[in-house]
Amino acid sequence: MNQITRQWQAVGSIADIPRNGARRVRLGEAPVAVFRTADDRIFAVEDRCPHRGGPLSDGIVHDGCVTCPLHNWVIDLETGAARGADEGAVRTIPIQLDGDTIYLCASG
Repeated sequence: MNQITRQWQAVGSIADIPRNGARRVRLGEAPVAVFRTADDRIFAVEDRCPHRGGPLSDGIVHDGCVTCPLHNWVIDLETGAARGADEGAVRTIPIQLDGDTIYLCASG
């Protein structure tokens, strides 16, 4: 049986991200947006809107979603899928929490 080994990269603390806020980090060469919701859930997605590539880390976080700052597309942070009439998706990044430290899956 093949076992997938995941490598995790620490990207900071929950306290580094305000509630309903975001932080942009790098995972290898890829920019990633890490979000904290009002109820302290943490999500990570590629920092590029599927519509025109807008920086999702600059968007407004609300109700488990982020609204792109360029054209108001709403992206579900759990699934990465666009909501409403918009189509497309961004890649979601697995996260782990160890105490207050946020880790992103760097492989696997």
